[in-house]
Amino acid sequence: MRKKRYAAAALLTAAVSCGVLAGCKGDESSYKSLDSATAAEVAEIASQSELLTGELENKTIKWMANWDINPDGTGKNVPIELAIFQSRYGGKVEFTNVDWNSKFDALANAINGDTGIDFFPASDLDVIPRGAIKEMFVPIDDYIDFENPLFKDMKPIMDRFVWKDKHYVIANNVSGDYCVVIYNRDTMEENGLEDPAKLFADGKWDWNTFTKQLKQFCDPEEGRWGIDGWWFEEGLSATCGVPYIDLKDSKLINNLKDPAIARLQNWMYELGTSNCVAIGNGEYGWSAKPNYIGEGKTLFYPCGCWALYNDTWKNDFGEHAMFVPMPKDPNASEYYIPCGVDGYVMVKGGKNPEGVAKFAACKRLAITNERADQLGTQQLYDEYGWTDEMVQMVKKLHEMARANPQYDFFNAVSTDVSGILDSNETGIGCTSKGALKWSEVVSAVYSTIDAFLNQYNG
Repeated sequence: MRKKRYAAAALLTAAVSCGVLAGCKGDESSYKSLDSATAAEVAEIASQSELLTGELENKTIKWMANWDINPDGTGKNVPIELAIFQSRYGGKVEFTNVDWNSKFDALANAINGDTGIDFFPASDLDVIPRGAIKEMFVPIDDYIDFENPLFKDMKPIMDRFVWKDKHYVIANNVSGDYCVVIYNRDTMEENGLEDPAKLFADGKWDWNTFTKQLKQFCDPEEGRWGIDGWWFEEGLSATCGVPYIDLKDSKLINNLKDPAIARLQNWMYELGTSNCVAIGNGEYGWSAKPNYIGEGKTLFYPCGCWALYNDTWKNDFGEHAMFVPMPKDPNASEYYIPCGVDGYVMVKGGKNPEGVAKFAACKRLAITNERADQLGTQQLYDEYGWTDEMVQMVKKLHEMARANPQYDFFNAVSTDVSGILDSNETGIGCTSKGALKWSEVVSAVYSTIDAFLNQYNG
């Protein structure tokens, strides 16, 4: 089995973690608060907005995830949506921390124990329809007004996560930072390679230039490696524009035989059999080595931007690290990239669904209010040391994702389906490891996957 990805918030404001509110641990005196001027400005935005209505009798909402919404002792600040929630409703987020690999078991135990967990992250794209089939989550239709100006633009995205005619995901935003290509400009320059950011700006960043650079750089005998990380297969897969498993009209669809996927997988097989893939390759081993980017030993590290939403990213990726979208499929009609969804699901047995809806409204205000969005963006500079170019790149990524939102549900059906397709032996990653050709994979697993989908489709 491929090592599982580790979850992260899709956007900056969801990426900051635990703090001065209930459920957090550590020395709370070290937790960072907004400066007085920013706090006053947020309070003014919260009080003046006519889009935030009503009051909350129960001011605490209980959040379960492997990351917290609140700030923590690492110096990260209060996200703007939480500051709005605190100011407008007196709200609090109580955090229950769980290990990513056992989060569904932990949630099931919490539901059975009637602990009142209210909401759970949808950003890993693994909750719907899985959690609806198992009745772990409840529909949002009674709590979210899709005609409300705050949510109206997100209705088409929420329509993607419908099961048995009910909506299950509160979508705050479409994100384009789900998986990007992180690299080091010093490595590019020292090896005579053109900067991927320039190739992207010139419309030349595609599978062909990506492959060309890898083949020019890679030489395992000399300690020069190509693609590292546990996320690149899914990231590259998204660029063909066809999900392995789709969800339309409450029906799961098996696309494993689609020609676009075959083309993508045949390309990944070429990468895997020409020493372009580092992880799992001989002496490199099965441990991701992000520090090799900063050391100039590895060319590309495809990963979520969460790896850069901190003040320590230079330790791994180097002073002159940069990132670009996954390369374009030259045969695709559009530039598809891995899309995330910044959103939540409401948990069965939650005691405060109204509070979750109010918090989501605060998140949408933080995104749609120009000044609130500016305050959130400023945190990229102040908290994480980003450059203007990095900020503009992530904005471009979000723009691209909103233009062509595409989601894959192969991790969101069941452990049976994800176990087969998230595997180096039988899944989407075995071609990039040179283990099997895609035609062999399809022959081995197509009927089994089809049977599972038919079972869940009913």
